[in-house]
Amino acid sequence: MVSERELLDSVPTRLWIGGPVDAAGGATFPVENPSTGEPLVHVADAAPADAVRALDAAVAAQGEWAATTARERGEILRAVYERLVARTEDLALLMSLEMGKALPESRNEVRYGAEFFRWFSEEAVRIHGRYQTAPTGTGRIVVHKQPVGPCLAITPWNFPLAMGTRKIGPALAAGCTMIVKPASATPLTMLLLAQLCREAGLPDGVLSVITSSRSSAVTEPLLTDPRLRKLTFTGSTEVGKKLVEKSAHGLLRTSMELGGNAPFVVFDDADVDAAVQGAMLAKLRNGGEACTAANRFHVHTAVLAEFTEKFAAAMSEVKLGPGSDPSTTLGPLINQDQLDTVTALVDDAVAKGARVAVGGKAPGGPGYYYPATILTDVPASARILREEVFGPVAPIIGFETEEQGLAAANDTEFGLVAYAYTRDLDRALRIAEGLESGMVGINRGVISDPAAPFGGVKASGFGREGGFEGIEEYLSTKYIALP
Repeated sequence: MVSERELLDSVPTRLWIGGPVDAAGGATFPVENPSTGEPLVHVADAAPADAVRALDAAVAAQGEWAATTARERGEILRAVYERLVARTEDLALLMSLEMGKALPESRNEVRYGAEFFRWFSEEAVRIHGRYQTAPTGTGRIVVHKQPVGPCLAITPWNFPLAMGTRKIGPALAAGCTMIVKPASATPLTMLLLAQLCREAGLPDGVLSVITSSRSSAVTEPLLTDPRLRKLTFTGSTEVGKKLVEKSAHGLLRTSMELGGNAPFVVFDDADVDAAVQGAMLAKLRNGGEACTAANRFHVHTAVLAEFTEKFAAAMSEVKLGPGSDPSTTLGPLINQDQLDTVTALVDDAVAKGARVAVGGKAPGGPGYYYPATILTDVPASARILREEVFGPVAPIIGFETEEQGLAAANDTEFGLVAYAYTRDLDRALRIAEGLESGMVGINRGVISDPAAPFGGVKASGFGREGGFEGIEEYLSTKYIALP
């Protein structure tokens, strides 16, 4: 593995529009290391005119890319997958530097993110239509799938690679061109991905990356341009609602993966040791900065004391430190705003009567660190039960009956993912069907899988990424009537 400085010097820092190009006016902005609060590098700061340039390139490349055979598209995606795997250590270090996550987490993300290219390289050749005789016998029905057209993907900072690959993979497999606007906090991984795509044989213009510190200003001209046909976004519900409103101008196809407030329900018949292991995974994956992270722990009173004691012991073993340090198991939060948010949610709960079992106080100093934290006796009025904490904090609440546990889990405007632990198969099925959530993990703390449809209901959005369903988001259906 190269040194940190060598790696940073090798990563593209200009816009990627048919290759590396400067932003209009040559503006740049810094990318910060959350472990230190210091700048890593400066990258191009796109202007609205640069976004239009990227759309020009996408439109110019759309026809030829759509006409490329499915097999050829799949082979290119497979070649990108292989390059991602070969560069695992470089990509992992880069993500740990720009986002702060611990190196083991970053390596896992490379493996997970790369799998979307492998999965959709295989799905590219499995885009199906149908042929049938009309029931009346008066003609024939042909159903044909075609690429939607040029797409815009707006991705968040918490998974700098995977949030892009699970959008880029199906779009390219379907025959769509794509513009990616990565989060300003973590643009480097996406720029390196664009370079790897070119090395794998992806034609220029099919994938563009526009980095900018002014997301709304840069994406505005794209959302009002009739040449753009699809918007896909991962981020907060608040921003997602605004984007849906803007997308209505051009009646864009949209898919929204928005906020979460995942419940983790432990029933009285659960394997408590397994539940604790699952809780550690569900809470601390990505340092808690994940929309799938367990946000509320509802535990039956019969096992509440045992679960809390064992969970607290496990959380106490977590080592806080710089993400790029091999011994770190929990890195910093992304920035000062997120540190302030987590601190405020914990302080609010404590002020209202919650007790701190583990952690509960930021260590201070350079970097945006917050320790693994458990809160008990959390009152219903605490904000942390309603709001997405996006940090390594676990509030624990007791319940008495199965009905109470299910009701508490569903008591949220969000519905992305839910977790439940029980040994009873009948109960598992009842709970899985009763949870108001797009995804459910039964006796599992990690559920994300490129072969499964990822997405939520209610305020957590709509549309699915991954699985057989993922490529449908980038295809339009055409009916052809024949004699």
